[in-house]
Amino acid sequence: MTSVLVVDDEPQIVRALRINLTARGYDVMTAYDGKSALGIAVEGKPDVVVLDLGLPDLDGVDVIAGLRGWSTIPIIVLSARTDSSAKVEALDAGADDYVTKPFGMDELLARLRAAVRRNVARSGDPVVETSSFVVDLAVKKVRRDGHEVHLTPTEWGLVEILARNPGRLVSQKQLLQEVWGPMHVNESQYLRVYFAQLRRKLEVDPAHPRHLITEPGMGYRFEV
Repeated sequence: MTSVLVVDDEPQIVRALRINLTARGYDVMTAYDGKSALGIAVEGKPDVVVLDLGLPDLDGVDVIAGLRGWSTIPIIVLSARTDSSAKVEALDAGADDYVTKPFGMDELLARLRAAVRRNVARSGDPVVETSSFVVDLAVKKVRRDGHEVHLTPTEWGLVEILARNPGRLVSQKQLLQEVWGPMHVNESQYLRVYFAQLRRKLEVDPAHPRHLITEPGMGYRFEV
């Protein structure tokens, strides 16, 4: 049984999530503040966390940082904060996905299932296969139609980060910092140029990519 830790200070939301998740076979743990959430996560070791950012004692970003200090557990942020800076901050802290309130239950459940699947994938095969190309993380190569695709070191750096986090939204800042270094975290034009090149090399229809997805104002997502 997949276990879910729901962290929110709004009782009606916690109750609604507990009812819906329990009805679908999830084991649900709940917390109404950040400190309780961190303690329950250590003791209960849930498979996924659904986390509100506006908690009464700790900011949700601090809870994310606390969880990331010891765990790679998937974290789905559920928040009323809609500005892109809040989303980017949560993603940079280590969140896997971001859903804004008010939310549709079906969408949240789909994102939760995907987060659990991705966590299993991250800990498994070093080969990530899409319908268009294959990324072999062990030998640092990409193949399309059975042939190796030549990627520059910078292109490979971007592909590797995304392929190691399939389905997860990776922020522009994280990509720029890891590939180009901390002096270039504001150079978002680098990403536009390089992802255009990667799509020409890897996507069947570069104008309508299926695997290298842009999330405007936030970052990029690798969909298998």
